[in-house]
Amino acid sequence: MSQTSTCTLPEVRLNSEGEERRVGVEVELSGLGYEVLVDHASRLLDAPATTISRYVTRIDTLLGPFTIELDSDPIKGLDLADERLPSSIRELGGQAMDVIDAAAERVVPLEIVTPPIPLSRLQDVETLVDELHLLGALGSREAIYFAFGLQLNPELPDLQPATIVRYLQAFAALYDWLKARHQLDISRKFTTYIEPWASRYTDELMADSYAPDQTQLMRDYLEFNPTRNRALDLLPLFSHLDADLLVEYVRDPRIKSRPTLHYRLPDCDIDNPEWHFSSVWNDWVILEQIANRADDLAELRGLFRDSRKFSFHNLTHSWQETTDQWLRTKGYV
Repeated sequence: MSQTSTCTLPEVRLNSEGEERRVGVEVELSGLGYEVLVDHASRLLDAPATTISRYVTRIDTLLGPFTIELDSDPIKGLDLADERLPSSIRELGGQAMDVIDAAAERVVPLEIVTPPIPLSRLQDVETLVDELHLLGALGSREAIYFAFGLQLNPELPDLQPATIVRYLQAFAALYDWLKARHQLDISRKFTTYIEPWASRYTDELMADSYAPDQTQLMRDYLEFNPTRNRALDLLPLFSHLDADLLVEYVRDPRIKSRPTLHYRLPDCDIDNPEWHFSSVWNDWVILEQIANRADDLAELRGLFRDSRKFSFHNLTHSWQETTDQWLRTKGYV
Protein backbone atom coordinates (compact mmCIF):
# COMPACT_ATOMS: atom_id res chain seq x y z
CA MET A 1 0.00 0.00 0.00
CA SER A 2 1.25 3.50 -0.76
CA GLN A 3 2.27 5.75 2.10
CA THR A 4 -0.52 7.53 3.95
CA SER A 5 -1.34 10.79 2.19
CA THR A 6 -2.15 14.11 3.80
CA CYS A 7 -5.46 15.83 4.42
CA THR A 8 -5.31 19.38 3.07
CA LEU A 9 -6.70 22.13 5.29
CA PRO A 10 -9.02 24.77 3.79
CA GLU A 11 -8.17 28.45 3.99
CA VAL A 12 -11.19 29.23 6.20
CA ARG A 13 -10.55 27.13 9.30
CA LEU A 14 -12.56 28.98 11.95
CA ASN A 15 -16.30 29.33 12.42
CA SER A 16 -18.13 32.54 13.29
CA GLU A 17 -17.35 32.03 16.99
CA GLY A 18 -13.62 31.86 16.34
CA GLU A 19 -13.43 28.11 16.99
CA GLU A 20 -11.88 25.55 14.68
CA ARG A 21 -14.42 24.17 12.25
CA ARG A 22 -15.29 20.49 12.54
CA VAL A 23 -16.30 17.69 10.18
CA GLY A 24 -18.29 14.53 10.83
CA VAL A 25 -17.40 11.49 8.71
CA GLU A 26 -19.42 8.36 7.88
CA VAL A 27 -17.60 5.37 6.36
CA GLU A 28 -19.47 2.34 4.99
CA LEU A 29 -17.55 -0.88 4.47
CA SER A 30 -17.64 -4.68 4.54
CA GLY A 31 -15.13 -7.53 4.60
CA LEU A 32 -14.79 -7.53 8.38
CA GLY A 33 -17.34 -9.08 10.72
CA TYR A 34 -19.10 -6.71 13.09
CA GLU A 35 -17.28 -7.85 16.22
CA VAL A 36 -13.97 -7.94 14.35
CA LEU A 37 -14.47 -4.36 13.19
CA VAL A 38 -15.37 -3.23 16.72
CA ASP A 39 -12.27 -4.91 18.17
CA HIS A 40 -9.96 -3.41 15.54
CA ALA A 41 -11.48 0.05 15.79
CA SER A 42 -11.26 0.04 19.58
CA ARG A 43 -7.59 -0.93 19.36
CA LEU A 44 -6.75 1.56 16.61
CA LEU A 45 -8.56 4.38 18.40
CA ASP A 46 -7.05 3.33 21.74
CA ALA A 47 -10.39 3.58 23.51
CA PRO A 48 -12.89 1.17 25.11
CA ALA A 49 -15.96 -0.09 23.26
CA THR A 50 -19.43 -0.04 24.84
CA THR A 51 -22.32 -2.08 23.43
CA ILE A 52 -25.45 0.02 22.95
CA SER A 53 -27.61 -2.59 21.19
CA ARG A 54 -27.18 -5.69 19.04
CA TYR A 55 -25.48 -3.86 16.19
CA VAL A 56 -24.57 -0.49 17.70
CA THR A 57 -21.33 0.09 19.61
CA ARG A 58 -19.86 3.32 20.96
CA ILE A 59 -16.12 3.93 21.29
CA ASP A 60 -15.39 6.89 23.56
CA THR A 61 -12.22 8.65 22.40
CA LEU A 62 -10.60 11.97 23.27
CA LEU A 63 -12.13 13.36 20.08
CA GLY A 64 -15.61 12.26 21.15
CA PRO A 65 -17.71 9.11 20.64
CA PHE A 66 -17.22 7.05 17.49
CA THR A 67 -20.15 4.77 16.63
CA ILE A 68 -19.95 1.46 14.80
CA GLU A 69 -23.20 0.01 13.56
CA LEU A 70 -24.81 -2.22 11.00
CA ASP A 71 -26.49 0.17 8.60
CA SER A 72 -29.88 -1.50 8.79
CA ASP A 73 -32.39 -0.22 11.35
CA PRO A 74 -34.61 -3.35 11.56
CA ILE A 75 -31.64 -5.58 12.41
CA LYS A 76 -29.56 -3.38 14.70
CA GLY A 77 -32.59 -2.63 16.89
CA LEU A 78 -33.37 -6.27 17.69
CA ASP A 79 -32.86 -7.35 21.30
CA LEU A 80 -33.34 -11.07 21.68
CA ALA A 81 -31.69 -10.98 25.10
CA ASP A 82 -34.72 -9.18 26.52
CA GLU A 83 -35.82 -11.35 29.47
CA ARG A 84 -39.42 -10.34 28.89
CA LEU A 85 -39.45 -12.64 25.86
CA PRO A 86 -40.33 -16.32 26.44
CA SER A 87 -37.24 -18.55 26.53
CA SER A 88 -38.47 -20.57 23.56
CA ILE A 89 -38.75 -17.41 21.45
CA ARG A 90 -35.31 -16.26 22.58
CA GLU A 91 -33.74 -19.61 21.70
CA LEU A 92 -35.45 -19.94 18.32
CA GLY A 93 -34.86 -16.28 17.57
CA GLY A 94 -31.22 -16.63 18.45
CA GLN A 95 -30.78 -19.45 15.94
CA ALA A 96 -32.53 -17.40 13.27
CA MET A 97 -30.41 -14.37 14.10
CA ASP A 98 -27.23 -16.38 13.53
CA VAL A 99 -28.38 -16.83 9.94
CA ILE A 100 -29.52 -13.22 9.66
CA ASP A 101 -26.21 -12.00 11.07
CA ALA A 102 -24.19 -13.97 8.55
CA ALA A 103 -26.31 -12.69 5.67
CA ALA A 104 -26.45 -9.12 6.91
CA GLU A 105 -22.69 -8.82 7.26
CA ARG A 106 -22.38 -9.92 3.64
CA VAL A 107 -24.78 -7.46 2.01
CA VAL A 108 -25.51 -4.68 4.54
CA PRO A 109 -22.73 -2.17 5.14
CA LEU A 110 -21.07 -1.74 8.46
CA GLU A 111 -20.71 1.93 9.23
CA ILE A 112 -18.24 3.96 11.26
CA VAL A 113 -19.65 7.32 12.31
CA THR A 114 -17.17 9.77 13.77
CA PRO A 115 -17.92 12.63 16.15
CA PRO A 116 -17.47 16.16 14.76
CA ILE A 117 -13.68 16.25 14.34
CA PRO A 118 -11.57 19.44 14.22
CA LEU A 119 -10.09 20.07 10.78
CA SER A 120 -6.58 19.72 12.17
CA ARG A 121 -7.36 16.17 13.39
CA LEU A 122 -8.73 14.75 10.14
CA GLN A 123 -5.42 12.96 9.63
CA ASP A 124 -6.62 10.61 12.40
CA VAL A 125 -9.46 9.52 10.11
CA GLU A 126 -6.99 9.03 7.27
CA THR A 127 -4.88 6.75 9.46
CA LEU A 128 -7.90 4.76 10.70
CA VAL A 129 -9.22 4.16 7.17
CA ASP A 130 -5.79 3.14 5.86
CA GLU A 131 -5.33 0.69 8.75
CA LEU A 132 -8.75 -0.87 8.09
CA HIS A 133 -7.72 -1.34 4.45
CA LEU A 134 -4.69 -3.31 5.60
CA LEU A 135 -6.93 -5.46 7.81
CA GLY A 136 -9.11 -6.50 4.84
CA ALA A 137 -11.96 -3.98 4.73
CA LEU A 138 -13.86 -3.95 1.43
CA GLY A 139 -15.59 -1.12 -0.40
CA SER A 140 -17.99 -0.59 -3.26
CA ARG A 141 -15.99 -2.25 -6.03
CA GLU A 142 -15.91 -5.68 -4.37
CA ALA A 143 -19.38 -6.81 -5.48
CA ILE A 144 -22.30 -5.54 -7.54
CA TYR A 145 -24.55 -5.37 -4.45
CA PHE A 146 -22.07 -3.25 -2.49
CA ALA A 147 -23.09 0.41 -2.77
CA PHE A 148 -20.98 1.81 0.03
CA GLY A 149 -20.37 5.50 0.54
CA LEU A 150 -18.07 7.87 2.38
CA GLN A 151 -20.05 10.84 3.64
CA LEU A 152 -18.80 14.19 4.92
CA ASN A 153 -20.64 16.58 7.21
CA PRO A 154 -18.53 19.76 7.10
CA GLU A 155 -19.44 22.59 9.44
CA LEU A 156 -19.94 25.85 7.57
CA PRO A 157 -17.81 28.91 8.43
CA ASP A 158 -21.04 30.74 9.33
CA LEU A 159 -24.75 30.40 8.68
CA GLN A 160 -25.35 33.62 6.77
CA PRO A 161 -27.41 33.05 3.59
CA ALA A 162 -24.70 34.60 1.41
CA THR A 163 -22.13 32.13 2.74
CA ILE A 164 -24.42 29.15 2.23
CA VAL A 165 -25.21 30.29 -1.32
CA ARG A 166 -21.49 30.45 -2.20
CA TYR A 167 -20.99 26.85 -1.08
CA LEU A 168 -24.05 25.70 -2.99
CA GLN A 169 -22.91 27.48 -6.13
CA ALA A 170 -19.44 25.93 -5.90
CA PHE A 171 -20.98 22.49 -5.50
CA ALA A 172 -23.39 22.94 -8.41
CA ALA A 173 -20.49 23.94 -10.65
CA LEU A 174 -18.26 21.06 -9.51
CA TYR A 175 -20.88 18.29 -9.33
CA ASP A 176 -20.00 16.59 -12.64
CA TRP A 177 -16.26 16.82 -11.88
CA LEU A 178 -16.68 15.42 -8.37
CA LYS A 179 -18.90 12.61 -9.60
CA ALA A 180 -16.33 11.59 -12.21
CA ARG A 181 -13.66 11.41 -9.52
CA HIS A 182 -15.54 9.79 -6.64
CA GLN A 183 -18.68 8.04 -7.91
CA LEU A 184 -17.02 4.84 -9.11
CA ASP A 185 -19.38 2.01 -8.35
CA ILE A 186 -22.13 1.09 -10.81
CA SER A 187 -24.48 -0.06 -8.04
CA ARG A 188 -24.47 3.46 -6.56
CA LYS A 189 -24.83 5.10 -9.96
CA PHE A 190 -28.26 3.52 -10.31
CA THR A 191 -29.52 4.41 -6.84
CA THR A 192 -31.67 7.47 -6.17
CA TYR A 193 -30.14 8.65 -2.92
CA ILE A 194 -27.27 10.62 -4.49
CA GLU A 195 -29.17 12.51 -7.18
CA PRO A 196 -28.08 15.96 -8.38
CA TRP A 197 -30.24 18.95 -7.59
CA ALA A 198 -33.11 19.72 -9.95
CA SER A 199 -31.78 21.61 -12.98
CA ARG A 200 -34.38 24.39 -12.64
CA TYR A 201 -33.15 25.02 -9.10
CA THR A 202 -29.51 25.02 -10.22
CA ASP A 203 -30.22 27.58 -12.96
CA GLU A 204 -31.84 29.87 -10.39
CA LEU A 205 -29.01 29.35 -7.91
CA MET A 206 -26.26 30.23 -10.41
CA ALA A 207 -27.70 33.58 -11.53
CA ASP A 208 -25.60 36.66 -10.69
CA SER A 209 -28.64 38.29 -9.12
CA TYR A 210 -29.38 35.41 -6.71
CA ALA A 211 -29.19 36.82 -3.16
CA PRO A 212 -31.98 35.30 -1.04
CA ASP A 213 -32.61 35.73 2.66
CA GLN A 214 -32.73 32.56 4.76
CA THR A 215 -36.44 31.87 4.27
CA GLN A 216 -36.26 32.34 0.51
CA LEU A 217 -33.12 30.23 0.30
CA MET A 218 -34.87 27.34 2.02
CA ARG A 219 -38.10 27.65 0.04
CA ASP A 220 -36.26 27.85 -3.29
CA TYR A 221 -34.35 24.66 -2.52
CA LEU A 222 -37.22 22.72 -0.98
CA GLU A 223 -39.60 23.56 -3.80
CA PHE A 224 -37.45 21.48 -6.16
CA ASN A 225 -35.59 19.14 -3.76
CA PRO A 226 -37.92 18.05 -0.94
CA THR A 227 -35.89 14.92 -0.16
CA ARG A 228 -32.80 13.61 1.59
CA ASN A 229 -31.77 11.84 -1.60
CA ARG A 230 -29.38 14.40 -2.99
CA ALA A 231 -25.63 14.24 -3.49
CA LEU A 232 -25.39 17.33 -1.28
CA ASP A 233 -28.25 17.06 1.19
CA LEU A 234 -29.31 20.35 2.83
CA LEU A 235 -32.06 19.02 5.07
CA PRO A 236 -29.92 18.64 8.25
CA LEU A 237 -28.79 22.25 7.83
CA PHE A 238 -32.31 23.48 7.19
CA SER A 239 -33.59 21.59 10.22
CA HIS A 240 -31.01 23.47 12.27
CA LEU A 241 -31.92 26.83 10.72
CA ASP A 242 -35.73 26.60 10.75
CA ALA A 243 -37.29 23.24 11.59
CA ASP A 244 -40.84 24.59 11.35
CA LEU A 245 -40.30 25.74 7.78
CA LEU A 246 -38.66 22.45 6.81
CA VAL A 247 -41.63 20.34 7.92
CA GLU A 248 -43.87 22.27 5.54
CA TYR A 249 -42.03 20.36 2.79
CA VAL A 250 -40.45 17.25 4.36
CA ARG A 251 -41.30 15.12 7.39
CA ASP A 252 -38.63 12.47 7.91
CA PRO A 253 -37.47 11.26 11.34
CA ARG A 254 -34.06 10.36 9.87
CA ILE A 255 -33.14 14.04 9.41
CA LYS A 256 -30.60 15.07 12.04
CA SER A 257 -30.41 18.76 12.81
CA ARG A 258 -26.86 20.14 12.53
CA PRO A 259 -25.07 23.26 11.20
CA THR A 260 -23.38 21.33 8.42
CA LEU A 261 -23.73 20.33 4.82
CA HIS A 262 -24.22 16.60 4.15
CA TYR A 263 -22.04 15.46 1.24
CA ARG A 264 -23.22 11.99 0.20
CA LEU A 265 -21.79 11.52 -3.29
CA PRO A 266 -18.45 9.65 -2.89
CA ASP A 267 -18.01 5.90 -2.92
CA CYS A 268 -15.99 4.20 -0.23
CA ASP A 269 -13.24 2.51 -2.25
CA ILE A 270 -11.36 1.34 0.83
CA ASP A 271 -9.98 -1.88 -0.69
CA ASN A 272 -8.23 0.06 -3.46
CA PRO A 273 -4.60 0.59 -2.35
CA GLU A 274 -4.43 3.87 -4.29
CA TRP A 275 -7.51 5.33 -2.56
CA HIS A 276 -7.50 7.17 0.76
CA PHE A 277 -9.93 9.16 2.85
CA SER A 278 -7.93 12.20 1.80
CA SER A 279 -8.74 11.35 -1.85
CA VAL A 280 -12.28 12.50 -1.08
CA TRP A 281 -11.51 15.17 1.49
CA ASN A 282 -8.94 17.04 -0.57
CA ASP A 283 -11.36 17.40 -3.48
CA TRP A 284 -13.93 18.80 -1.05
CA VAL A 285 -11.29 21.36 -0.01
CA ILE A 286 -11.09 22.52 -3.65
CA LEU A 287 -14.81 23.29 -3.40
CA GLU A 288 -14.11 25.14 -0.14
CA GLN A 289 -11.40 27.26 -1.74
CA ILE A 290 -13.57 28.24 -4.69
CA ALA A 291 -16.52 29.06 -2.43
CA ASN A 292 -14.33 31.51 -0.53
CA ARG A 293 -12.62 33.15 -3.55
CA ALA A 294 -15.18 35.53 -4.99
CA ASP A 295 -13.48 36.16 -8.34
CA ASP A 296 -12.91 32.48 -9.11
CA LEU A 297 -16.45 31.57 -8.10
CA ALA A 298 -17.89 34.29 -10.33
CA GLU A 299 -15.76 33.12 -13.24
CA LEU A 300 -16.77 29.48 -12.76
CA ARG A 301 -20.44 30.40 -12.50
CA GLY A 302 -20.14 32.32 -15.75
CA LEU A 303 -18.63 29.28 -17.46
CA PHE A 304 -21.41 27.12 -16.02
CA ARG A 305 -24.10 29.37 -17.45
CA ASP A 306 -22.31 29.41 -20.82
CA SER A 307 -22.27 25.59 -20.77
CA ARG A 308 -26.06 25.63 -20.94
CA LYS A 309 -25.99 27.49 -24.25
CA PHE A 310 -25.73 26.08 -27.75
CA SER A 311 -22.14 26.40 -29.03
CA PHE A 312 -19.48 24.43 -30.87
CA HIS A 313 -17.45 24.15 -27.64
CA ASN A 314 -20.39 22.68 -25.77
CA LEU A 315 -21.03 20.20 -28.57
CA THR A 316 -17.44 18.95 -28.40
CA HIS A 317 -16.69 19.25 -24.66
CA SER A 318 -18.62 18.00 -21.65
CA TRP A 319 -19.06 20.29 -18.66
CA GLN A 320 -16.93 17.88 -16.64
CA GLU A 321 -14.08 18.29 -19.16
CA THR A 322 -14.46 22.06 -19.14
CA THR A 323 -14.40 22.10 -15.34
CA ASP A 324 -11.30 19.93 -15.21
CA GLN A 325 -9.46 22.18 -17.66
CA TRP A 326 -10.45 25.30 -15.69
CA LEU A 327 -9.31 23.79 -12.39
CA ARG A 328 -5.94 22.86 -13.88
CA THR A 329 -5.46 26.29 -15.45
CA LYS A 330 -6.22 27.90 -12.09
CA GLY A 331 -3.86 25.57 -10.23
CA TYR A 332 -6.48 23.81 -8.11
CA VAL A 333 -5.38 20.38 -9.34
